[in-house]
Amino acid sequence: MSITEIYETIKTWLLSIGVPGIFAIAVLDSSLLSLPEINDIIIVSQVIDEPFKVLYLPLVTASGSVIGCLLLYAVAWKGGDAFLRKRFSKRGVQRVEEFYARYGMLALIIPALCPPPTPFKIFVATAGALRFPKTKFIVAILFARTVRYQVEGLLAVFYGKAVLNYIHRHALQTSLIIVGSVALFYLGYRWLSRRNDQPTPNTETRAEIEELPTP
Repeated sequence: MSITEIYETIKTWLLSIGVPGIFAIAVLDSSLLSLPEINDIIIVSQVIDEPFKVLYLPLVTASGSVIGCLLLYAVAWKGGDAFLRKRFSKRGVQRVEEFYARYGMLALIIPALCPPPTPFKIFVATAGALRFPKTKFIVAILFARTVRYQVEGLLAVFYGKAVLNYIHRHALQTSLIIVGSVALFYLGYRWLSRRNDQPTPNTETRAEIEELPTP
């Protein structure tokens, strides 16, 4: 039996046991193995057959992805720079390190949002080697993956199998749409937060009065 046949057998068995199997596939895909597009395909296929699964399946898959990423993160944490150089190109690692230095959490969120063929594991491994804070790592991956799978699930509800074809043929456009939507949401949130933090005229006047010296 070839590796491909073994993979298909394992995948079929995991899918047959339902949600736990889908969770396990997400863990395997995000760890040291590589199963391109498998989670995206599963999300879309499952939601087409049973639309109500869009309510929980994206979060289940995202959670499995977090566990798998944590495994790779832990290995890279222990292996450090030597592990990175062995699995990835020197130039690629340098560029990713620059992204982390400049953008912080966004260096994880953006590639996690984007569907294949966007590289992602190099960002996960580099986070471990750089000792990126674990809490921020988990939050970034869980947020980005949940958004990505939820968007794909909702699109599958309305457009069916055409979603998979579109993602496969227009990966760049899909990535830009998802990242752009999140960016707009983030900018709107920041704008509202700053607006709410601005003191009202009454507050400013009261502060000025309190600062006046007492006779």
